[in-house]
Amino acid sequence: MSDVKLEPLGSRVLIRPLEQESKTASGLLLPDTAKEKPQTGEVVAVGDDEEIKLKVGDKVLFAKYSGTEFKLDGVEYILFEANDVLARFK
Repeated sequence: MSDVKLEPLGSRVLIRPLEQESKTASGLLLPDTAKEKPQTGEVVAVGDDEEIKLKVGDKVLFAKYSGTEFKLDGVEYILFEANDVLARFK
């Protein structure tokens, strides 16, 4: 487990969303309000369910408006049911 002070229970997975690019292809800077919600993240902790196929450090894809968002020590996280994670990047 990582240094996060939160341990997911059961089949839950804790993910730190990865930031979207703040520039367009042409070099224009995007304000935070114009950025899309992230859909990729890094697994930082997994629950104790043996059927979870993810591990800490995996880069994953998730649905745009799923999970429970919160901040802990100034860092944004999303807590998901493991089944709500759509895919793992190789």
